[in-house]
Amino acid sequence: MDNLSVHTTPPSSEPEMSDRSGFEPELGGELRQNAVFVDETVCIGCGHCAHTASSTFFLEENYGRARVIAQDGDEEDLVQEAIDTCPVDCIAWVNYNDLNKLEEARKHQIIQNLGIIGDGSALRRAINLKT
Repeated sequence: MDNLSVHTTPPSSEPEMSDRSGFEPELGGELRQNAVFVDETVCIGCGHCAHTASSTFFLEENYGRARVIAQDGDEEDLVQEAIDTCPVDCIAWVNYNDLNKLEEARKHQIIQNLGIIGDGSALRRAINLKT
């Protein structure tokens, strides 16, 4: 019998995207299978979600819309409170496997600036209404 050694490649510790289950630590492990997503085209930039769950949501600077900064930023019940109290219902739990598709679709959306972050558009509109 020959003493040939068999070479095998050790399995990678990094999961392939197709191997993702939604139970990964960045999604809260076993507690959270879904990801939270903000539909920025519907968001009015009120900031309530960012105030309620500040480690999960923030107001994006360019358009004044809410966005998720960390999927595991806050406890699930706090994120749910932000979802339940959103005045325009633009935040939802989505299947983790759909999150990449939603993020990719976001790249092609046209989002109007709300004039909240100080670009002067709200002031210009108010002045134009008085004239």
